[in-house]
Amino acid sequence: MHGLLRRLLTTTAAYQIGDIVSKLFAVALLPIYTRNVSTDDYGIAELLMTFVILVSILVRFGIGEAFVRYYFHDEDAVRRAALARRSVGFLVVATTLCAAVGVALAGPLSDLLLDGHHDPTAVRIAMLGLWAFTNLELAYAMLRVDERVKAYAITTLANVTLTIVSTFYLVVVRGDGAHGLLLGNYGASAVVLVGLWWSLRGKLLVPHGVARSARASESLRRLLRFGLPTVPADASVYALNLVDRYFILHRYGLATAGIYSAGIKLAGVTAFIARAFQYSWPPLAYSIKDDEEASRFYAFVATYYLMLTGWVVAGLLLLGRWMTRLLVAPQYFEAHKALPWLALGWALYGLFVIFVVIAGRAEVTTRNFPAAACGLAANVGLLFVLVPPLGIAGAGLALSGAYVVMLIVMRLLTRRLFHVAFEWGRIAQLALVLGGAAGAGELLLPTDGLVGFLTRAAVALAIPLLLGLTGFYRPEERALLARMVAPLRRFARGG
Repeated sequence: MHGLLRRLLTTTAAYQIGDIVSKLFAVALLPIYTRNVSTDDYGIAELLMTFVILVSILVRFGIGEAFVRYYFHDEDAVRRAALARRSVGFLVVATTLCAAVGVALAGPLSDLLLDGHHDPTAVRIAMLGLWAFTNLELAYAMLRVDERVKAYAITTLANVTLTIVSTFYLVVVRGDGAHGLLLGNYGASAVVLVGLWWSLRGKLLVPHGVARSARASESLRRLLRFGLPTVPADASVYALNLVDRYFILHRYGLATAGIYSAGIKLAGVTAFIARAFQYSWPPLAYSIKDDEEASRFYAFVATYYLMLTGWVVAGLLLLGRWMTRLLVAPQYFEAHKALPWLALGWALYGLFVIFVVIAGRAEVTTRNFPAAACGLAANVGLLFVLVPPLGIAGAGLALSGAYVVMLIVMRLLTRRLFHVAFEWGRIAQLALVLGGAAGAGELLLPTDGLVGFLTRAAVALAIPLLLGLTGFYRPEERALLARMVAPLRRFARGG
């Protein structure tokens, strides 16, 4: 258990070092960007960035997920390299064709996607983003399956640096608004992608004297058999991040959509944890050969993932007003109303990744879509019910409710595929302690001023102690924690 947990934490930290730096600079630059970009332009950029990720899921045909799953089926380096070449080659062709169509139809697409706002240039930049983002995700996966954490960290840091510099220049110096936000992000990704391909050329180019496999088409069919059933599910899951924005866009306009998008950006601390888990979890989870060991580890990780993300969500509910005042321009302040519920949605998404891996371990990926479809239908229904009386807070609540529905259905569909003894008693304990402390603080403590901030911060910081007082931590878990922090203590003592 100790070794697996250390691998998970090490790879999670390494895979997200670039995201950590990115989030720190994003936090530092958010007050600048929100004062140099109108709420309309911010809404345009965020809507198109979200749209790019949704289309990316469709156009990759599940190849990335299949690549990660089957990479561990064979330890032969030659066959693994052939798998990488087939995956990358297929994806380059698919994304190039799709982006070309998008560029040709940029005008009508902008009218459709932006509710009548005509901006074909923004759509053309988004098509560059579709090509670069999709191929870069697979290139990153090639580093993750080999646990090349140093190379991954260097590459993502290079991407972050280029993005920050170019976006600051385009948005603040040139005043390019939505176009600057889009081009700064996607131009940097394209440059990094080409560099990463060059560094991986040993795998991506057929070595001299090695014949191409006659079974290439058969292997590609195998990848698609695994990957294609994941596409409707992944698209439906990600559509949860799109339908709420478009619902708000059509009901309230671009400005409110921009404010809601700022709330999503502020919820990035939970999104950061969920994405880190999404990247590091599948390779590690699939690499555990013993089913009994895997079952125990899956349950343990689920419990502590919920503890960590739940603590963050509770903190955002208690302190979200101060965070919003500090980090965005005044016209975006209303974003705090949706902030904790958007953060909760991201936390629940990370839990869904565990169930996806359970289905993937059994190679039964067709179970994902019914759960995702139920979640999407619930989201749409809840938007109509909750947004009219509650505004953007209702949209955040609808997102969280949709994830709850999706998780329930996914649990029912996967419980017979691979047994995981989830610790439902401790999960209920987490919900009671976290929800009770945060809810009481929100209802009883001041909502502004120094006293309000200090008392709410005290409640947030006391949550781990409250869990200990209610008997949440087991003796073996405390011992495991002591083993993991022992090297840090020795380092602090100078030896």
